[in-house]
Amino acid sequence: MATSDVSPNSESNESGKSTSIPKVKLWTMFRLGLFQMALGIMSILTLGVLNRVMIEELRVPALIVAGAIAMHQFVAPIRVWFGQMSDTKPLLGYHRSGYIWVGAALFAIVSFIAVQVVWQLGLSLQSGSWTTQSSGWALLLALIFALYGIAISASSTPFAALLVDVSDEDNRSKLVGVVWSMLMVGIIIGAIISSGLLRQIALNAPLEVVQTQVNRLFLIVPGIAFGLCLLGTIGVEKKYSRYTMRSMAINREDKITLGMAMRVLTASPQTAIFFTFLLLMTLSLFMQDAVLEPYGGEVFNMTIAETTKLNAFFGTGTLIGLSVTGFLIAPRLGKKNTTKLGCVAVAVSLIIILLAGTTANPKFLQWSLILFGFASGVTTTGALSLMLDLTAAETAGTFIGAWGLAQAMARALATVSGGAVLNLGKSLLTTPLLAYGLVFATQAVVILLAVSLLTRVNVTEFQHNAKQAIASILESELD
Repeated sequence: MATSDVSPNSESNESGKSTSIPKVKLWTMFRLGLFQMALGIMSILTLGVLNRVMIEELRVPALIVAGAIAMHQFVAPIRVWFGQMSDTKPLLGYHRSGYIWVGAALFAIVSFIAVQVVWQLGLSLQSGSWTTQSSGWALLLALIFALYGIAISASSTPFAALLVDVSDEDNRSKLVGVVWSMLMVGIIIGAIISSGLLRQIALNAPLEVVQTQVNRLFLIVPGIAFGLCLLGTIGVEKKYSRYTMRSMAINREDKITLGMAMRVLTASPQTAIFFTFLLLMTLSLFMQDAVLEPYGGEVFNMTIAETTKLNAFFGTGTLIGLSVTGFLIAPRLGKKNTTKLGCVAVAVSLIIILLAGTTANPKFLQWSLILFGFASGVTTTGALSLMLDLTAAETAGTFIGAWGLAQAMARALATVSGGAVLNLGKSLLTTPLLAYGLVFATQAVVILLAVSLLTRVNVTEFQHNAKQAIASILESELD
């Protein structure tokens, strides 16, 4: 909503609550979730299609692929700037919606440009060796993915602020829960749509066929995603936003800078231990991002359509894990034990994914990914619930904001690490199965290290010492 748009909607009573702005209903929550669904669909293109095409079909080194793709996560600190911009400078007449729409249009366009650069990179490698031209295209691809990440931040950060603007304390957690779940739904739907559009590509198909079909995919799917972004947000800010009634100094999660995030996350011994646990957990859960689909292609002889659909199995398992944990597992075991159980289950499922390769049976891989998704859902729900318990209400927003930014960087490191370990495996080990197995085995070891750290987390000490330490950091930020 533009600053100049003053209407009866901005009236408030003595308690500061709106007397005329309606509350968002469940239908509107799901409609807002369409934006997150769009991001889930788009994630399939980068970490479900392009990674497979580059590593398997074009024979680009896995580390180069992972490094280029991870650039869209490494630029996450810029989200602070977009959050500030949407606060102070309306775009297209709105504080949030204009940025959401422009950002969505840009990431749709940039994604198509990225795939064109991918073809040029592949063309430069047809001689079988890495050339100066290859280095140039790889650097350009990294730049394009950085621009893609900036476009995502330009859209998603004002969207996160919009969720704060249109909600109150009594319904914000429900809104965030609905919207976040729609991200996983988007991953599943994106995998199914992409798999369907790529079905014409047979195993070992000519590169010209692959290029034609993938180009078509990158025209259709970003168009769908942009449409979902519009459908999910048009009219919402104007009708429901409470932005003009609230203090400009509201402490939103997207206000946290990277430097402040690191100070908050290492404020006391307990915050440092818990942050290190979360970092290791993230590395373990996402190291396979860039290598899973190539694993399906190289070890299981799956087509591009089949490996893209693997994301649907993982997403389904994750949704089940998220649902079951909140209602059944955590209430019985407690949040810390639930998180431990999830971590151990992740390690077991990763070993099963590795063992699936010895059978080269795609069905075995699909079921193992459902298990991995379920274990990931249990781990994520337990860890996030534990985080909320560990942090006092006064500093919860700051801590979660700090972790949100740090997690984006950790996911980028995880993606790069997966590519690096695969490259190392291919240079040292004799078969593709062993090379990919090294990635999954490394993940399993890292998640077990995370469990050992979690046992050192003391809830009582955290609540007393971390609260005081974080508060002192926030005070110094205001000086």
